[in-house]
Amino acid sequence: MNKIDFWLTSGWHLLEKDPQGKLVITKDFVKAYFLRPEVEIVEESCEAEIKLNEKLLKDSFAKVSDQELEKIKDKDVKFNYQMILNFRDYLTGCKNIEEAYLKFSRGENINFPPLFLDQLVQNILRNILDNEPFPLQARVSELFFRSQVVSLAEDEIMLADEEIVNLRAQNFQNIKNSKKSQNVDIDILRESTSDYYWERSDRFDTSIDIAYSKPGLDALARVIEKWIFHFFMIKVTVTPLQKVEDQKWTWHIGLDADSSSILNDLYNGKIISENKLKQILCLFKLQSNEGFSKEMLDKPVYLALSANKDSVVKFKPQNLLINLPLVNYS
Repeated sequence: MNKIDFWLTSGWHLLEKDPQGKLVITKDFVKAYFLRPEVEIVEESCEAEIKLNEKLLKDSFAKVSDQELEKIKDKDVKFNYQMILNFRDYLTGCKNIEEAYLKFSRGENINFPPLFLDQLVQNILRNILDNEPFPLQARVSELFFRSQVVSLAEDEIMLADEEIVNLRAQNFQNIKNSKKSQNVDIDILRESTSDYYWERSDRFDTSIDIAYSKPGLDALARVIEKWIFHFFMIKVTVTPLQKVEDQKWTWHIGLDADSSSILNDLYNGKIISENKLKQILCLFKLQSNEGFSKEMLDKPVYLALSANKDSVVKFKPQNLLINLPLVNYS
């Protein structure tokens, strides 16, 4: 049986693994960034730009002086090179990509585009899912690194990629001059048709239902478990909930900015408007009998995922790494 491959454009195939299974950057991985359109050689490229491009394509780890950058005439190109070099140096200062992402999660400042962090997350998830790739888990993992638009029905909570929705909406408006929210059609990935995901995984053009009791929500729970285990080697159990009923509620984590705010207000007994509560799309109970502080062993940590006021989900996977009640951060 052939091994399933997916996210072919992620860059994962250019990385190596250390003995612990973490991802180590390579010259080829960094070289791919120097092949991006933002730094591509064009007819207008100056001599200094061409020379630097040739140097970095030959050795993507080569040192670049301030003088070399200053000689580039196009300010935008100069800036783009600086951003990629900053990203490269940030990664080379870490043992592996997971360590690089943990440092960011714990507050280390970055001097490169946040988009590059999303790409790290995608590669980490590609690594996590490699041994047992389930299509619904791969699709729901897209939440970790791509924002999603929410569409609600009576018993469905459909998530579709925001960039794809906006692109199709714009195309439709150009033809029909209609509103995007009423006319964008995205194929639904259901359990019975989930294997279709593999052939279109790099297109991000399927939607998934994460309503309570649906397979998509269970898939999200499993990915959260795997994400935490990959970083901390701690086994946790994540269970979807319909509501939180716990007089001894002790710990919670918002999986996005709105959820953090809502859960904090609920925990502190503040009155929350119905509209605010309706932003919550799903709830989970997370438990573990290892790795947590003594007072939290086997006790529930409640998780929430919400849409913002624009019906967009912006998942923050770093929250699962910095807000768990771990006994230590080593």
